[in-house]
Amino acid sequence: MRRLDSAILSGRGNLLKLLGSAVGLIRAADRYSRMSEQIDKDLLAILACPETHAPVVEHDGWIYSTDPQTRRRYPIRDGIPIMLIDESEVVDQAEFERVMSAAGRK
Repeated sequence: MRRLDSAILSGRGNLLKLLGSAVGLIRAADRYSRMSEQIDKDLLAILACPETHAPVVEHDGWIYSTDPQTRRRYPIRDGIPIMLIDESEVVDQAEFERVMSAAGRK
């Protein structure tokens, strides 16, 4: 009986180690994904909001229009900005202000 208990406890320890490794891999993949989705600064400089033609800023994997009236954000997928109005989202005023502040635009 003690041998069985010992084997079960050992198995749990190995399972916890495996789960810890899996969590570490997921976190590393998430960091890599965010890094690979950053847009080249030259490209960002020529992009504009397709709805208002306002300049845009990049923040946390999204391209944000700087237009305070529309407050649109556009996704970046596989490093490619998806500048389609149908793919965009309208953010609330608080998020828009937070992103503009983080981007140095007030």
